[in-house]
Amino acid sequence: HALRCMGVGGALVVRKVATRLLASDSVVVTTADTGFQTVSACSVEMPDIIILDCALPDMPSVDIISQIRALPGGKESRIYLCLAEIDVTKIMRAKRAGAYGYLLKPFNRESISEILPSTSVG
Repeated sequence: HALRCMGVGGALVVRKVATRLLASDSVVVTTADTGFQTVSACSVEMPDIIILDCALPDMPSVDIISQIRALPGGKESRIYLCLAEIDVTKIMRAKRAGAYGYLLKPFNRESISEILPSTSVG
């Protein structure tokens, strides 16, 4: 099946860039702009990869990660915390909550391609 990716961010530009960099014949991209929307969408269909902005207005990212991990299929999803700069405390908290890794903003095709399985990058 196509790889399912979700880009989550309060800023429309983040979601647009993520969609532009990720979408391809083998990657289906969905987006959400709040933690609540993210958890809700994941409960319907769990993405393979989630790029989660660390600064959503409605919910701390660690809570979002924990809630996704608790959903059916949530343990298999690869969640990447998206940060403007390296923040070791935030990264460690996210990893303890179940994040797979992190991405720095602004991301580009190269940083995105590092998190996608090699078969899906065109």
